[in-house]
Amino acid sequence: MVEDVDNKLDWEWEEARKRCIRASKQIENSLQHLTDSCKRTLLRLVNSELKFILTHLSSLTSTSVISLNIGYIECILHLLQNPLISNVSRLCKPSNHVYVDIVCTLDKTPVWFLVSDRNPNYISWSSASSHNNKGLKLRVEKVLAAAKSSLMLKPASIILFFANGVHPLVSHNLKHEFGAFQINFLDFEFFEEEFVEDGWINLTAAGRSYLKAQTFQIMLDIVEKKLLLPTWLGNRFNVEDARQVELFNEETKFILGEKFCSLLSTMNLEAKYSVKPNDILGRDLLNFDTTALIALVSGISNGGTDKLLATPETELRKRFKSNYQFVIAQVMSELQKPILEELTSVMSRKIGIICETVELEFKQLVSMCGGPNEKLRADQLLKCLLTVPDSPSARMMDILTTRKIALKSKVVFGTGDQWLAPTLTANMGFVRAISQTGMSLLTLEHRPRALTGD
Repeated sequence: MVEDVDNKLDWEWEEARKRCIRASKQIENSLQHLTDSCKRTLLRLVNSELKFILTHLSSLTSTSVISLNIGYIECILHLLQNPLISNVSRLCKPSNHVYVDIVCTLDKTPVWFLVSDRNPNYISWSSASSHNNKGLKLRVEKVLAAAKSSLMLKPASIILFFANGVHPLVSHNLKHEFGAFQINFLDFEFFEEEFVEDGWINLTAAGRSYLKAQTFQIMLDIVEKKLLLPTWLGNRFNVEDARQVELFNEETKFILGEKFCSLLSTMNLEAKYSVKPNDILGRDLLNFDTTALIALVSGISNGGTDKLLATPETELRKRFKSNYQFVIAQVMSELQKPILEELTSVMSRKIGIICETVELEFKQLVSMCGGPNEKLRADQLLKCLLTVPDSPSARMMDILTTRKIALKSKVVFGTGDQWLAPTLTANMGFVRAISQTGMSLLTLEHRPRALTGD
């Protein structure tokens, strides 16, 4: 009998080892959207767990108790596979003096996740419990207090994920004491690819099942404040400006470029003139920074690569000076993968917005450096976008202005954050600098393009 117990325990330890290896492979291969810092954090947790397991397996003694954290790590990985979760900025680290498992963006809004893999019988509500002298209530109170006192990292809500569910009493208390409500959209099944003979692929359920999982969301009082956009002075969308954007006639396509017109025609142009300004909040918005606008109208993006390559190098060096190599690199990039085709999936059916700072800067750059065709494309592009007031979010403006985090960029990206719109940008230096602060910010990267005088 004792031997059977030992064999069972050894099998459990061996299974735990395999789970760690599977988790490590998943981090390396299936979580490409994570930053290197977040990946290192997860791998450090897995390696620590694996070291503990291997130490046991190599020893001559066995134990009747297996206390492992691999289940908790699997929960984190499970949540990170959800397509609604993006811009993960912090994992399994303290945030504003409390431990938070995931700091990220969930469906365009910043959230904090608390994750539990515990047996529901051992999740106590109050500190009087014999199982846990801390209690879930106290932890939720501390996290909510930290969230409300934060600014830069302030979430719109706290989400509690219980992989094995919770006792009905705990569920009742969460709802009645904190106003939590249960959500189901995080419950999904992730499948791994397993290659077999003759090129066939088996889709197998990754790891464990989460059929018993329960997820609760607690909204913070800042949500209503966040959705109150600045007061607009008058009707920004003047009826006189509500003229149809002519993108489809052959003359326009010939002058501006068929691909350019085709790309703009995929956007939601009707919304610019058919809705009130504050009614577009919550729609499918896309915020453009200046780099994105330049990339759209650039001669490089619009069929000018052959002309540039046919121009003598001396003339190009005289025109672009120290930017010569930068421009040539963009030309080669365009030949390999045209940027307008790449941006179609990003811009399709979106309502495009720009803040006043971007509009002014874009017009100045095109006026100084743009050629006649680039200027025509710029005029047409602006007709397709909504210009909104500079209205950066409070959490963005709370970040310290530095050489890498310039005030102008804070205004541009912060306005997108205020409107719950991802910002399309090539300014990855700013994006990386923001990521290092721990803030989860919605951004979409595009390859840079320069004005060529086309």
